[in-house]
Parts: sequence; C-alpha cells; structure tokens
Amino acid sequence: MNSTLLPLVFHSNYSIPFPDGHRFPMGKFHLLFETLKEQGILTDENTYQPEPLSLTTLMAVHDKGYVQRFIRGELTTQEERDIGLPWSEWLVERTLRAVSGTILTSELALKYGLACHLAGGTHHAQPSHGAGFCIFNDLAVAAFHLINTEKAKKILILDCDVHQGDGTIAFCEGRADIIPVSWHCEENYPSIKQTAGINIAIPKGAEDKTYLDILQRTLPDILKEHQPDFIFYDAGVDVHKEDRLGYVNLTDEGIFKRDKYIIETCATLNLPIACVIGGGYDRQEEKVAWRHSLLHQAANQIWKARFIK
Repeated sequence: MNSTLLPLVFHSNYSIPFPDGHRFPMGKFHLLFETLKEQGILTDENTYQPEPLSLTTLMAVHDKGYVQRFIRGELTTQEERDIGLPWSEWLVERTLRAVSGTILTSELALKYGLACHLAGGTHHAQPSHGAGFCIFNDLAVAAFHLINTEKAKKILILDCDVHQGDGTIAFCEGRADIIPVSWHCEENYPSIKQTAGINIAIPKGAEDKTYLDILQRTLPDILKEHQPDFIFYDAGVDVHKEDRLGYVNLTDEGIFKRDKYIIETCATLNLPIACVIGGGYDRQEEKVAWRHSLLHQAANQIWKARFIK
C-alpha cells in the first residue's frame, strides 16, 4: 500500500443483488467506488479490503440472540419490516463485511490519522433490533472495539446524518468514554428522539449558511469540553436539498464545506478521525454516489495538505 495516499476501505460485496425500485439505493456503494476511481482519489494502492467480521466482536455489543436470528434468516416479519431490507444470504454477507469495514477504517485512522470508508453509518440499529435500513450498528461496534482493546480512551461519534442516530445513542447511554453527538433535523425520522448524548437540532429547511453556522458554533466547544482521543464521523448526505428522505436543504458545496470543516477541525487537534458515509437517498443512484464522494474529496484535500510527510 502507498502510505502517501488517503486510506480508503471498500469491499465488492457492499452492493448486492436487490429488488428494483426499492427505496434503499443499494447500488450506491459500487457507484461511489467507480466515482472515486474516476476522480483519481481511489486506486489499488490505497484501497483496503475488510476481513470477515468476528462474531465475538459483534456479540460483545449486539444481543447474541438477535445476531444469530438475523444470520439464520429467522427474524420476524415485523423485525424485517422495521429494518426495511429484504433478508438474503447476500444481505448477511454485506452487513457483516461493512461492520468489519468500519473497524478497519478506525484502525487505519489510528495508524495514519485519517481514513474513510465507502460504506457505514448504520446508526439506527439498536442492541437487540434493527431499524431504518440499519441491521447492526457499525459505529457502536467499532467504538466499543477500540475501547475494549485499549486503542482509545474517549471517543466522540460526530453524526451529521439528517436523522438522529438514535441507535448509537441507545448503545452509549450512561457511558463517559463513548459520546454520540448528533446534528439532525428537528422534524424527521425517528419520530421519538433519544435524549441522551449531545443533540443539536437543525431547523427544517435549513440551507447552507444556517447549517454551517450551527456546526461552527457548536463543534469547537464540544471538542474542548470532552477532550476525546478518537473521532468517528458519520457524513450522511441526506441533508441534501434533493434527498428523498431528508428535510434539510444543503447544496453540494454546503456538504463539502461541512465535511472539510469537521475533518480539518479534528486534524488540527491531532485527533484520529474515521469517516463513514451515512445515509443518502435518490432514485438516481449516481447522484447519491456523487454526493457521498464529497466526503472523500474533502478528506483527500486535507490529507494532501496535512498528512503527507
């Protein structure tokens, strides 16, 4: 691998055979891979492939019975409906592999200072059930893994998906070593919001300036108060003005500025940062892939400016 290039994590199984017309854009992961190749950001020399996930690592965080029932295809009809994804052996493989990918991204961030996943951000999954297209919570599993292996002592999970990361908050409630921070639209899924963690409401319909003003007003104080030694960043693009499932009106430029500001702020403080893509929904999956690539464009710009020695 070429250590002068931004570390990226991807697996070809992230996009799987999926029903036509489904609301979840399963093809976006492969399209993001192709987009980053075209942009020259992703090459064979900086693409890391996650290994199969250790079920011991997963079951240290998620309920063992839930994990086993999902893998065996034994979820109830209601459980599958809550998740919103049709079960298949393909889905099992890609779900486990994506969680492993976020763990790998965090380990690369520890080694190099910054790393980006081409998937991840399944922040609605709770300890014993899934929801909102999320089966297992990769952010929680990876954060717990870093704490349990003593690779980090205090972690902040910065979540800028348009929806509150209610699952992540549920995992971390009562913990002082993993703190979720959620900037989410005040009127959006989930209808019942979690109250633990740090929650910053974004007004419905907020545009670039309003959103960025809120972010710049809150992030520095949060970092100063909590003094983390590791950062996860969920860069959901469902804040985009054309997103199907979000009620915030950011432009491509606004998303790029958001991502660059967060990564640069953390990098300036010498905080390792592992980035995941989070949500993004559009009938035209190429558009979603492009929006997700803004994270990697911003990270690559900062990588070249700050991390190449």
